[in-house]
Amino acid sequence: MGVKGLQQFVDLFSPGVCVPVNLRKMAQQHQSKSQHVPTSTAKSSPTLVVDGMACLRSWYSCEDWVSGGQWKEYMSILVRWVEAFTSAGIRLVFFFDGVVDEHKRPEWVRRRRRVDREISKVFRHIRIHGVQPGRGLFCLPSGLATFTRFALRSLGQEVFCSVREADYEIASYARRHGSMGILGQDSDFIIFNSAPYLSVAKLNLDQLTTVTYNQDSLCQTLGLAVNQLPLLACILGNDIVSEERMQHVRSNAMAAYRRDPLYPGASKGEKVFAVAQLLRSVWGSGAEDPGLIPQSLGLSDPDRKLLEWGVQSYLLPGQGPLHGVDLQDVPPGTSCVMERYVTPKILKVCREKHVTAESFMVYSVVFEGVVECSNTMEDEEDTELIPQALVYKTCRQRIYGVLLPSGKETGTQGPAVKEWFVFAGNPLKEPELVHPLPLSISEDEPSLESLWFGRGPALSDPRLAHFLSIFDCQEFSPLYGTIEEDSLLAVLCLVTHLVLQVQQLSLEDLDAYLSQAVCVRHRSHQELQCIKLPYLSGRAVQMASLYVRGLGHLLGANCACGGPLPNDALMPWQSFDGRLFHSKYLLAHSGADHSELADDHTPSLDLFVILREKVLEACRKRGRTVLSRPRPSPDPHRSGIPAPGYPPGHQDGWLESTGALGSRDRRPGSEVKITGKSQRSVEKSTAALRRKTLPIGQLITDNLVGQQCTLLSECFLKRTVRTGERTFFLRTRGSSPPPPLMS
Repeated sequence: MGVKGLQQFVDLFSPGVCVPVNLRKMAQQHQSKSQHVPTSTAKSSPTLVVDGMACLRSWYSCEDWVSGGQWKEYMSILVRWVEAFTSAGIRLVFFFDGVVDEHKRPEWVRRRRRVDREISKVFRHIRIHGVQPGRGLFCLPSGLATFTRFALRSLGQEVFCSVREADYEIASYARRHGSMGILGQDSDFIIFNSAPYLSVAKLNLDQLTTVTYNQDSLCQTLGLAVNQLPLLACILGNDIVSEERMQHVRSNAMAAYRRDPLYPGASKGEKVFAVAQLLRSVWGSGAEDPGLIPQSLGLSDPDRKLLEWGVQSYLLPGQGPLHGVDLQDVPPGTSCVMERYVTPKILKVCREKHVTAESFMVYSVVFEGVVECSNTMEDEEDTELIPQALVYKTCRQRIYGVLLPSGKETGTQGPAVKEWFVFAGNPLKEPELVHPLPLSISEDEPSLESLWFGRGPALSDPRLAHFLSIFDCQEFSPLYGTIEEDSLLAVLCLVTHLVLQVQQLSLEDLDAYLSQAVCVRHRSHQELQCIKLPYLSGRAVQMASLYVRGLGHLLGANCACGGPLPNDALMPWQSFDGRLFHSKYLLAHSGADHSELADDHTPSLDLFVILREKVLEACRKRGRTVLSRPRPSPDPHRSGIPAPGYPPGHQDGWLESTGALGSRDRRPGSEVKITGKSQRSVEKSTAALRRKTLPIGQLITDNLVGQQCTLLSECFLKRTVRTGERTFFLRTRGSSPPPPLMS
């Protein structure tokens, strides 16, 4: 969040603070300067410390953001972004939030509620218009921050996950290593006495230019010293000291500022100027020690203690604490809540893997005893689908059961984990206390240390058994190593768990999940970008987010069980694409056959059928019957939404044309000429026409991709024939050209 109003102040009212810079030249100057400083801590290459959380919105520039994420396209964006800096000789170090400070939980809850309101607007727009809303309602795809860490690591980048406030760790790292700058979008970095703060919002990647916010110029503008900036930030309001808490101090400052004979008149930046004047007045008198919170501010003891704590949060190692502040009151962020339940070796490795972004969820359980999940694309007005927090609750309990004692041996409950999960109906007033569940494993369970550190093939099976048991998919163990890719085994576990847990999921939903997971492996991100959707389904949007959240639980389970699968197999770009899933969902619910769902690709079709049967077999064993429940298309008369496969402007699938005849009025002996991509396409089109009892004449295959089917009579057909990914319109010879094809 940063300092309330400070970013706007420096952008609009302090032109001398914002300085345009060329990062390539800046890196060269930094390198030259560090070579002449024998004691320099700078690395061999100029280092830019990147606030990963602040970059997510600019990184995710994909056109489609509501359908669950365009993950292959997103990976290509990250590749280009990293290459732009590394080609200029700039080393990148990324930091991501790893914990939520419990003292900041109220602010976390406020943000989650605000995002919930935005998500409600998104679904309302989809219901009314059938399309994605504009960028003004943009929401990050579920799980983006988590999976981005692993994406950057796969690109060979150095990535860190924080164990306390990420801003503090970023500023501390940059200062300690003599970095050339901090790239982010958080005004807290103007307050820290660290490396130069560079704006990611103003970054031009092609030119490698942006602006830096000059701290010395800010101090000169406000008439303050650098060590007075933390108190300014706390009185204005930040993540620790809420804006409301210091309202009376700012009101007094504003009143005094406006009484000044030199008062320049009302402006949006006057609040910052007023607080700065207040601080100058109390410290300029010489009656106050600049190392203390001024007594003349008239603070209560609780407010003074909070303010001291807030100021202390900006002081980096070596900069010293405030006089009179008890450091024991400042949470270190490294205590271990579950210390008595795990060994020191587990604790050590758990923290190391968390810090280096090699693990997920485990540190939160063992060290914090708290697991949280931000907003998910869920429609609170559509109660048919269960919130993802509840769908995966049993999985999380079993993950806790792997890491912590479940109480199975003593007949008691294990230690409770606090869960903060955002979903409709949860007021977020307090966490839910969730206890571990034991796994249903028949053989003797190895210890957690054996799962994590044991070597040899003897432990491969127990690790996999633990992982599969978390999702109640033990029967899939023989498939390990025989199925084409580890990612498909993960898909099988996830989809099986979803179908078992969510009774409202149908055969069509199952087909959509599996067909897109099979087909996405053979599609490039350019091909996926070109997929056209006739309309959006709010239900499909929810199902997409449900799937991606499940991948996060697969990742957490894998880390807890010692890594039976490579983490890369659990990444969304291996098995999911939002637009592809949405297209498969619409196809499945419109009655498409399996071949069409598998892109008319025989190996993909064979794999799809195998996976489908495995899921259905697992469901039958547990008494779950998966029924076919195709969803009707939305009313095409509503807000111009086209019927599936038809262009806008055509109602109920009729193509408007003078003298057009419906299928009931077709004349005997109509002759059809079909052109298609291949013999298979023609045969498929012919079969579709036969089902409509239309007499068939001459069939021609000439591989003219994109040609229209032509009806050689006065008849004008009511319907279209779908061949592969393309819709062909049938028309009479000599009639006006058909509307553009919709793929």
